[in-house]
Amino acid sequence: MNEQQRQHEQQQRHQQHDDTRQKSAVTVIGLGPMGRAMTRALLAAGHPVTVWNRTAGRADGVVAEGAVLAATPGEAVGASDLVLLSLTDYPAMYDVLDGAAASLAGRTLVNLSSDTPDRTRAAASWAAGHGAAFLTGGVMVPAPMVGTEAGFVYYSGPAEVLESHRATLALLGSPNHLGEDPGLAQMMYQAQLTVFLSTLSALMHATAMLGTAGMPAARTLPELLSFTDSIGAMLRAGEAAPGAALDAGEHPGALSTVTMMGATSDHIVETSTSLGLDLALPLAVQAHYRRAIENGHGGDNWTRIIDSIRKP
Repeated sequence: MNEQQRQHEQQQRHQQHDDTRQKSAVTVIGLGPMGRAMTRALLAAGHPVTVWNRTAGRADGVVAEGAVLAATPGEAVGASDLVLLSLTDYPAMYDVLDGAAASLAGRTLVNLSSDTPDRTRAAASWAAGHGAAFLTGGVMVPAPMVGTEAGFVYYSGPAEVLESHRATLALLGSPNHLGEDPGLAQMMYQAQLTVFLSTLSALMHATAMLGTAGMPAARTLPELLSFTDSIGAMLRAGEAAPGAALDAGEHPGALSTVTMMGATSDHIVETSTSLGLDLALPLAVQAHYRRAIENGHGGDNWTRIIDSIRKP
């Protein structure tokens, strides 16, 4: 290597060092797949990252990539103004941070764990009581998509807190602020997962149904997934788009009615019964339509089933 090359490499190292110093420090507590993915996204962008996990061995990979393993939660919190939590649930936050409460003042806690909106609101009050700002976050992609263009995260809590850390949080996924209520992001997360989990159960029920006729899952699932892809297009199209009508309390039955959809749900229950399949899902769906019919709404659009969901 000649002198010019050595000088160039030295300048690059100095530049990388300066860039790292200019990036704000971030702490990540909880190193499951999601926590490790967030840590790697932050490291890749040049942020100094301190990590802590109850099982310290989970940190080995990210430490090898440049993260610093804190010995205690208090040490981890004290290392950064921005602290990201990726834990099993909100009670885990108290388990981890109760002993580090003295370090919370002036920090921003961003809890990306899943729980109920009410527990989220209580956690925001708890954080405020210790002098910390608090954001609720819901990561809406699996760990491998964190930090990619496909990643997005719902947030709720003080807008100014999100704005002050937007550039850093955007490294995890596009930030979408829903409002000041700390429970909103958690509510959106639960709503999205309601659709997701229900769809997964429906896909498995349909796969089991077709399997009784000898169709292998390798052939069945592509057909089913193609149909689920088209549902969004159907519900966004012109007159069929139900959002505005739902907000107005209107359920026009020109295109599809509760009675028509209810008859289909009856057939699904009958078929599933004859095949010896579990009936939990089809019976639940059937119940929505039967209640709407019993309440005199058979001629309304299928969206009328929302009434008994709102007030069972």
